[in-house]
Amino acid sequence: MKFKNAAVVGAVALTAALALAGCSATSTPSASTTPTADAGVTYKVDPTLTGTLTAGGSSAQANAQTAWTAAFKAQATGVTINYDKSQGSGGGVTNWLAGSYDFAGTDSSLNPTQVTSAQTTCGAGGGLDIPAYLSGVAIIYNLAGVSNLKLSSATIASIFELKITTWNDPAIAADNAGVTLPATPITVVTRSDGSGTTANFTKYLKDTQPSIFTQANGTAWPVPGTSGQQGGAGVVNTVTAGAGTIGYADNSSIGSVTAAQVQVGTSKKFVAYSQTGATNAFEAAATAAPTGTGDLSETLDYSKITNTDSYPIPLLSYVVACTTFKDAAQAKLTKAYLSFILSDVGQKVASVNAGSAPLPTSILKEAVKSLALIK
Repeated sequence: MKFKNAAVVGAVALTAALALAGCSATSTPSASTTPTADAGVTYKVDPTLTGTLTAGGSSAQANAQTAWTAAFKAQATGVTINYDKSQGSGGGVTNWLAGSYDFAGTDSSLNPTQVTSAQTTCGAGGGLDIPAYLSGVAIIYNLAGVSNLKLSSATIASIFELKITTWNDPAIAADNAGVTLPATPITVVTRSDGSGTTANFTKYLKDTQPSIFTQANGTAWPVPGTSGQQGGAGVVNTVTAGAGTIGYADNSSIGSVTAAQVQVGTSKKFVAYSQTGATNAFEAAATAAPTGTGDLSETLDYSKITNTDSYPIPLLSYVVACTTFKDAAQAKLTKAYLSFILSDVGQKVASVNAGSAPLPTSILKEAVKSLALIK
């Protein structure tokens, strides 16, 4: 594959980290694996860069951020990048608005209140939401004897509304003809922290099944009575350790736990997550919704995802940064790192190491223009 650098910083080739030990581009990377700096493609970066970037937020971006950091530091050896995935999207944005982070990762673009707050943190120019990572929300489960579960949006909504409470419910049986389902009680596992993954998942439920999922969508899980866990890792670990459990998490973080196939629209097609499926879904569902100059916020209407070559629950995640930094050196370093993330090479690094779908070229071209506003 030939790469065209969407953003070029400096003049020395960077050897991109393109492979995880024992992990292919189509597999789901384990959270414990470490990216290796393997020769493959190049990206130009300024090797004289020094300093420390402090950031955090989206746990969905965790594997990608680890790989991006390794690739960037392979040449910018004087740079330290600290990304705290334990904060989740909500904590990441909160810390960024407080001035503690150079940038935040979030699976949900800034809401109107946060847009206003960013003008205090960043000055009149405010902040920028820039898409950085495209993946999918996986519906993960642990049910003895069932390894190929299929779920319609109506069934998923009913389970997470706690209206379906046992695994042999007729609705689940209808989705899985010929499969013997046990009468095991269902334990629904959700995020307890402010989560952009939750925001994406609840919007999917609201868009596709508004008469079943009657809650407001947002970063806080809205249905009481579930097993709430901190972070995506908390959800994955609880589902993995349980019996009859079901939850949701970014596909890159699910490790060896099993994910259900999800029905596309009203078709008879049930599909597993794939990079191509996420890209197709994004192109069908996304509409630009900028909040200001250079902002690249998108809204996803999950009800528009009807083509059977799409994965029904795509997840779009952002990096959020100020247009104006108080420290010019931090502005330069932040822009350099984000430019790498938003290059074709950076997207390939995430694709191989986190199983994400490279963002469309049109988004990357607009990202270059947005990053140019950072001073």
